[in-house]
Order: sequence, then structure tokens, then C-alpha cells
Amino acid sequence: MWSGVNLKWRTVRLEDERLAALVVIGARPDGTKEVVALEDGYRESTESWLALLRDLKERGMRAPVVAVGDGALGFWAAIREVFPETREERCWVHKIANVLDKLPKSLQPKAKAALHEMMNAPTKAECEKLVTAFVANHEAKYPKAAKALATESNKLMTHFELPAEHWKHLRTTNPIESTFATVKLR
Repeated sequence: MWSGVNLKWRTVRLEDERLAALVVIGARPDGTKEVVALEDGYRESTESWLALLRDLKERGMRAPVVAVGDGALGFWAAIREVFPETREERCWVHKIANVLDKLPKSLQPKAKAALHEMMNAPTKAECEKLVTAFVANHEAKYPKAAKALATESNKLMTHFELPAEHWKHLRTTNPIESTFATVKLR
């Protein structure tokens, strides 16, 4: 029986037909990752995710301790309904890209370094301090970038509530991203 520490997901779009591959990768307490589910669905819809997650639950999967994903609303609505006790962690890589997209190119290298410092902070308090400073430094001239980071920033820090040896795996959905990078290119 899978007793996951986390649940990671990613949607891979195939062709122009709004069809997506819904992917769930589980991680065991020792950090070993396994593909738990791979199904097609309609984009990132709540209904597609509900069907997949309900099927996993019916087959005996227990609620994951934490789910990691980007800001796709369909997934989060479905996980809250099927596994309401599961904690949420937003993907730092997606958040960083989202924030950088709202800044001029000339500021992006320095901002990226600051965002990586937050992501790799040794404590939640240090991360919160760095987020607050970034928002304060950017909200006047770049309010969209500041808002992108500030919005649900607490969900970027869920990993601090878990053992430190798992933080590396909980901060991002990159294991799924890199696996399907070649699929996206086709």
C-alpha cells in the first residue's frame, strides 16, 4: 500500500484539442517516487481531476500528507473535495516564473536570486521575512510582481512543517515537468 509523503501532479497538454495527461506521482517517506496515476482528461478541469482522485481513493489510496502543484484551480478544487485533510504546497518553480514574468528583463536576474533564496531558506520564519522584504521592495513600481508572490505565499511554505530531508522534493513539481518535457516538444 502506498503511504505517500506527498502527491505531485502535472498536466501535459497534447495537441490543440484541450486534452491533457493528468499525472500523479507519489513519494514514499524514504523519498522514492512512483507514478500513481496517468490518465487523459479535459484540460485542467475539476471534473477530470475528481474522476481520477476518486478512482484512486476507491482503490485504497489514503489521503496524501501534502499535495504539490502549480496554481491550476481544477486540481486544487478536486483534492480539497476528495482528500480534504491533505495540505497544499505550491510549486516554487512555477511561482518564480510567474513573478519574473511580471518584472522587466533587467531586474529578473537579481529577483530570481532573491526568489531562490526564499525557496531555499533554512526556516519558515526566514522565508516569510524574505517574502515580506521582496513584496515591500517591489510593490510600488511592480505591483503585479509583488502581488504574484504575496498571493497565497503561505502555501509556498507548507514544506517547512515536514521533515527537512523532504523539502527538496516538496518545493516543486519538477520531477513531473522534466519527465514530460520531451512530450511537450512533440
